[in-house]
Amino acid sequence: MNIYSDWLAPVRAQLAPLTTPFYWLVDTPARIKAWSGKATLSRVELQSNNEALDSEVLVLKRKLQRMASLAAENVRLRQLLNSAEFIEDRVLVAELVGVSPDPLSHIVIINKGSDDGVFIGQPLLDASGLMGQVVEISANLARVLLITDNSHALPVQVNRNGVRAVAEGVGDLYKLQLRHMANTVDIRVGDLLVSSGLGGRFPVGYPVAVVDSIVRDPGQAFAAINVRPRAQLDRSRHVLLVFGDRDNHSAQALDNSLDSSIDSSLNQNGGRPNGSL
Repeated sequence: MNIYSDWLAPVRAQLAPLTTPFYWLVDTPARIKAWSGKATLSRVELQSNNEALDSEVLVLKRKLQRMASLAAENVRLRQLLNSAEFIEDRVLVAELVGVSPDPLSHIVIINKGSDDGVFIGQPLLDASGLMGQVVEISANLARVLLITDNSHALPVQVNRNGVRAVAEGVGDLYKLQLRHMANTVDIRVGDLLVSSGLGGRFPVGYPVAVVDSIVRDPGQAFAAINVRPRAQLDRSRHVLLVFGDRDNHSAQALDNSLDSSIDSSLNQNGGRPNGSL
């Protein structure tokens, strides 16, 4: 009867709200099973995702540390290149690859040697000032004696007034001494000392140190003057080797000029120099 007529439709509509709780109650076990399975699966996935994220964080932190190191190295290289622009002599960039294990010997090793044109006595600089000079070379390496070594002495002059001095190493990376300077010498704390070029070993005018302290004792003949190296001897990794071709060419040109003047003078005076008897 229900199939061929709809006269019971109003009755079903009235009974539907009463039967809904029964349908919900019957379906509860299936829904509980589905929820529990979904909850369990989500927890496992969450733990897996957390482990993956932890691993990714570690990798990113390592990359960040490496990037920080590269950024610092980039800054140092830029400083070095900026300093190279103010150097008129030809230079070669090198890298420190070793340090002497002897605390009493201030020697470093660089990755350039005779194959690169490095020579004994060649000056070494960093972005801030003079570091030392080459004392031993091989094909691809060179040993450099720092200016703070006990056996090293460097002719300098006060940049402010040209007063000459000798900066001697005392075995301390952060200190040099100026010996045999009179108490009345015109030198002040904070004065910049540059290479004087005397002796022909180091080029003229490169920063060496800054006056750190001066003690003038009336009972002593000389003042006790300590200076601090400008170069970062304990941390510089990229350095500059100075060739100084300009000075060599100038000296050669001067020698040639003097030889020509002497020859001309001898020719004009019958083989005798001017002023001879």
